[in-house]
Amino acid sequence: MHSMAKKVDISEYCTFSQITDRLDSIVAAVRDKDISLERSLDLFDEAIALGSKAVDLVDATDFSPEEEAQLAAGAETAPERQEEAVPEESAE
Repeated sequence: MHSMAKKVDISEYCTFSQITDRLDSIVAAVRDKDISLERSLDLFDEAIALGSKAVDLVDATDFSPEEEAQLAAGAETAPERQEEAVPEESAE
């Protein structure tokens, strides 16, 4: 039986890149028409835990003022494309 209070082990994911790669694979798995509801819910729990860990990593990171501005600009212009919101050189 599925339990929302179940602790998910995400200790192997230590970097933001590892977390986003795993989240991408979770999205792909959940989109599979043959996945069971129980497995989808387990993956949802894992995704929530990974998202929380990613937020903690970002909160613990000291960004330069330039990086902060790039992150803010990326979040304002494309919130649905967070996986591609990597700071880039300024494009004019």
